[in-house]
Amino acid sequence: MIDTGIVKDWDDPRLFTLTALRRRGFPAEAINNFCAKMGVTGAQATVDPGMLEAVVRDNLNLTAKRSMVVTQPLKITVTNGLAKKTITVPDFPNEPDKGEHQIVLESPFYIERSDFKEAMESGYRRLCPGQAVGLRYAGLVIEVVEVVKAKGEVTEVKVKAIPVEEAAKPKAFIHWVAAGAPVEVRMYSRLFKHKTPEDPAVVPGGFLEDIADNTLEVRKGLADKYLLGSKLYDKFQFERIGFFCVDKDSRKDNLVFNLTVGLKEDSGKA
Repeated sequence: MIDTGIVKDWDDPRLFTLTALRRRGFPAEAINNFCAKMGVTGAQATVDPGMLEAVVRDNLNLTAKRSMVVTQPLKITVTNGLAKKTITVPDFPNEPDKGEHQIVLESPFYIERSDFKEAMESGYRRLCPGQAVGLRYAGLVIEVVEVVKAKGEVTEVKVKAIPVEEAAKPKAFIHWVAAGAPVEVRMYSRLFKHKTPEDPAVVPGGFLEDIADNTLEVRKGLADKYLLGSKLYDKFQFERIGFFCVDKDSRKDNLVFNLTVGLKEDSGKA
């Protein structure tokens, strides 16, 4: 797979070598715990990667600091005025005594593109015309005033900001980033289409014919600037997205993060 360019090297985060798992952000403690749970057997066995990911998720949920990162930014401009202010947020919302960091709120700021739709859809709980959302930690609710488009694509959403105590309770609170630093976010997915690609009964042509499409998606995002002090292999929970680890390709002016695992198990993954 390395020779044919399917993966880049032995430490490619899509592999399950120890060097790849380290680069992807799997803590050593989680790997050891997983091995202890599996026990020792002389029989050949196939283990669903989701079992390892569940152990990693449990570990990182206790150890990875929370942060707000927008992986696919959409510009939001407040039309009724928004004074610039600094907000102190906890590293672990459920355990505020474990530390805190500061973020800036100002207009414009950016939200995930997936947190906005041009028209209301059944079951959709985030921002769209006629439906407001709250901004996490900001104490504000925003309502759509105008949608700006260029070449058929939404480039900016103009909104009215209302103090949360003066607004109707929103159906959802979303994350955001203002005055952020550019980051590269690498979203990895399973390398193979099937759980047992080595099984000729499942993949007659061999595992090289079972490679899934688009197993790496590179996103250009924005992160709270306090993350610029991060070091190699530092681990974070990007709120509402997943757990991520600082990659070795990072530079001071461009941090690179690898997706370790999502916040919840994806039942649709093979």
